[in-house]
Amino acid sequence: MKRLFYLISLFMLASCGGSSEDGPEPTPTPGPIESTNINKNDASQNEYLALLEMPKTKSGSIVVTHTVEGYGVNYSFEWDSSLRAQRWTCYTLNKKNMASNGNTRKSLWPEGDPWNYDPDIATAQQQATYSELSKSYFPGTSAYYEKGHICPSADRLYSKDVNEQTFFMTNILPMVAKFNGGIWSMMEARTRNWANGADELYVCKGGTIDKSEQILGKTINNHIVPKFFFVALLHKKGDTYKALGFWVEHLNEDHSNDNLGDYVVNIDKLEELTGIDFFCNLPDDIENQIESVSQEDVKSSWGLR
Repeated sequence: MKRLFYLISLFMLASCGGSSEDGPEPTPTPGPIESTNINKNDASQNEYLALLEMPKTKSGSIVVTHTVEGYGVNYSFEWDSSLRAQRWTCYTLNKKNMASNGNTRKSLWPEGDPWNYDPDIATAQQQATYSELSKSYFPGTSAYYEKGHICPSADRLYSKDVNEQTFFMTNILPMVAKFNGGIWSMMEARTRNWANGADELYVCKGGTIDKSEQILGKTINNHIVPKFFFVALLHKKGDTYKALGFWVEHLNEDHSNDNLGDYVVNIDKLEELTGIDFFCNLPDDIENQIESVSQEDVKSSWGLR
């Protein structure tokens, strides 16, 4: 198992043993983009920052890319040490890297989920693996928080090594059960469905941590609870791209029967809401075109209403 991370002003590399046999081809080194691209990431010291799923990284933050030998890139995330929280997680979905090979979460972990601290981030900055969220409550209720995956376990069932990394606490944000098992789970399932029809689906997800009006509260250990969660998707089929954003409020309510189209925004609007520049490594002409498509046209092109 290998992991690579990048502090915007400093490049570091860490690795440890481990492998997965007969996995998908390792993710190829990103090639240079020939078209004009004024807002792309500087990948001169860290080639992973050129991947299409990567948003524009924030100065002073830490970007970690988890990989598994024989599998390639698993997922990446941006960590803000001052806020002690992840800003986003990004990854790709395709028929190879989302293959389950007959695995399920329970079959991989019959003795229970392998919650653990991410070895690339100081343990003191991370949420506790036990007791912190279950003793923290949604405001005004007795509903405690669950460990909400950002890169879902169900997206990474290829092997035990690959799945295990999704249980790092840096890939977790506090979510109340009705949200985690409701509308958020619906969005995850629809995302996997869309990936089946794509050559590649680029995914970036997270919760709001930067603006005070977008923070629901804090856990008993003073970790941020987002008031909103978001999903940014870039679908590639042949030479054609399309993009979609989801913006959803973190509520202690069951919205599992809602129409997903009600949560759709275009990427321009999602960037305005989050302050994150998504898909910055696309050539500017493609990026500007797909991110500004009207909300109704976005819904139509993704089969939503």
